[in-house]
Amino acid sequence: MRPNLRVCEISPLTRRGADRQASPDLHSPRGAHLRLSRLVPVAAVLGASGLVAVALPAAAAPERPHVTVKDGRTQPTFSFQDAIRQQVYVETDVDSDHDGKKDRVAVFVTRPKETDAGLKVASIMEASPYYAGLQDPPYHPADVTDYPRLSPWTPPTEPPAPTSYTRMYYDNYFVSRGYAVLAADTLGTGNSDGCPTAIGPNEVNGMKKAVQWLTGDAKAYDANGDEVKASWSTGDVAMAGKSYDGTLPLAAASTGVKGLKTVVSVSGVANWYDYYRANGGVVAPDGYEGEDLDLHAKAVLSRKNPQVCAPEIHELEKKMDRVTGDYNATWDVRNFAKKIGNFRASVFMTGGLNDWNVKPSEMALLWNSLKKTNLNRKLWLHQGQHDDPLDVRQGAWLDSLNLWFAHELYGVKNDVMRQPKVDIERSPGTWETYREWPAPSARPVSLGFTQGADGASGVLGARGKGGAGFVDDPARTAEQLVTDESKADPNRLLYVTPALKQAVKFSGTANVKVRASVDGRSPYLSAVLVDYGTDTRPKALVSTQDRWCYGDSTPTDQGCRAVRKYTMATEPFKIVTRGWTDIRNRESLWHQSPVKAGKSHTYSWNLVPEDYVFKAGHRIGVMLVATDHAYTLRYPAGTQVRVDLGHSGITLPLTSDITG
Repeated sequence: MRPNLRVCEISPLTRRGADRQASPDLHSPRGAHLRLSRLVPVAAVLGASGLVAVALPAAAAPERPHVTVKDGRTQPTFSFQDAIRQQVYVETDVDSDHDGKKDRVAVFVTRPKETDAGLKVASIMEASPYYAGLQDPPYHPADVTDYPRLSPWTPPTEPPAPTSYTRMYYDNYFVSRGYAVLAADTLGTGNSDGCPTAIGPNEVNGMKKAVQWLTGDAKAYDANGDEVKASWSTGDVAMAGKSYDGTLPLAAASTGVKGLKTVVSVSGVANWYDYYRANGGVVAPDGYEGEDLDLHAKAVLSRKNPQVCAPEIHELEKKMDRVTGDYNATWDVRNFAKKIGNFRASVFMTGGLNDWNVKPSEMALLWNSLKKTNLNRKLWLHQGQHDDPLDVRQGAWLDSLNLWFAHELYGVKNDVMRQPKVDIERSPGTWETYREWPAPSARPVSLGFTQGADGASGVLGARGKGGAGFVDDPARTAEQLVTDESKADPNRLLYVTPALKQAVKFSGTANVKVRASVDGRSPYLSAVLVDYGTDTRPKALVSTQDRWCYGDSTPTDQGCRAVRKYTMATEPFKIVTRGWTDIRNRESLWHQSPVKAGKSHTYSWNLVPEDYVFKAGHRIGVMLVATDHAYTLRYPAGTQVRVDLGHSGITLPLTSDITG
């Protein structure tokens, strides 16, 4: 059901085809009568030839509240300060804390006060496990020894100190523009029941039911136990958020829940396995060595009586299998991209090209899966790390969201879907648009490894002959190992192109193929792609002393934040991307196969997808190591790797051939 819209411009305002088929024709007398009897008087609707006024009786009642649309966007016509704020508890289908009662999800609603006077609005929901604070559980060891590697953990007896809801910004901007904005505590956090499971089936059910409450298909209650209906809801819902909060929308969409029309996923996880694992290897998100699926659940356990969740989380710790790193049912159920066929919701996604927390592999997996559907989709890639596009592009992000939500939730026919699908920040503040990603002009370019002369690093280009080897030293970082490309190093193999004659764009996913024998404790092989060439590059977004206001404020909910800008650094090289494999999983992610010391096998694995321009005069380098200190588990030093150069190489997705 659509709310009343006031259209303030002469441009088409239509609803989606399915809605036109299911609803009476607005332009027929019967259709207009039925429509207006359910909603509120429409000031104007658009016919095929332009703006058509709907005549009102001379003694018509005063005009009732309406959402105003201008230039394809909803306009700020409602008071954020006077908005209705209420807490409800949505009942789920699960009992994950095993107390004999169905878990309930706590949802905090902010909606225009006019919704109590007949106005119906669409909803934007940001669910999160973070609203009530975090615990500080111990990390798993990253150094592999001969003793068990499970971390000692007992659940807290009390939740963290309570905090107020601190949403990102959707309420400050969108409530006045005619939306309800909802904040939901995921199960096991804040005021919700149940147990956190890193978006296991119970948490997914909680998100589904929260959406269904807004469509009238689930029940919610107030603190006194009285049922609360979302009678003000149109039944059209968006979910939005960043990181974990950007993963929950994907999880909900994977259920095919009716009413979820669109999701905005900022640095969301499409497949949890690719977040904590890689080709059978246990791999950490950048800077969080020793974190794993169970640790995320332990950290967000902020509900009352948290100790009741100890059995559930201990079971998660066992099933995630940190010892072998194999794919299993625990990971499979958290592979949301695999369920893309269930999606009804369109997807607006963003990510940082320098984000090594939620790596670009998550973006690429979801985006490539979406290509197989007819869903509306849009992608922004920026030069930041694990950052929100509001801090990268400020008002342009909010304006794009306004167009997107108006189109997807209110059926406003604006130009958002005629715009290019992909926006990429090529350098700080400089954006380019594309019709697709990866760049359609990128083609696979195969490069081989040739051993260098006189102990120098090798050449990346033609396929070489013979063999070369190195000894693993897990204490050395990739940054240390690539520093001096002019010399050989006993702890890595490095191959570098001649200086590029022209700029070359890398867009997509590289694949390395290595024929090698491995003798030692470490089961890892890692590849690192490097841009050798002194340049001033963006490092990180940092807060400045300046502030800007993006939306409405109340004394406890400010619509202002610090301006953030990129720091820049002039450096002789940049690690562009990297990738890892556990050689025991060369045949299957689901199980390991033993590797006999000294016996050669062919290993093939992808690097994390990227979009990057190698400038003219720079050189492209590929480094092979065993342990990647900041990401993989670290086995004792001394593993020896011998590479057959004649049967090894890398394939890069480039927009021009560099082999000529």
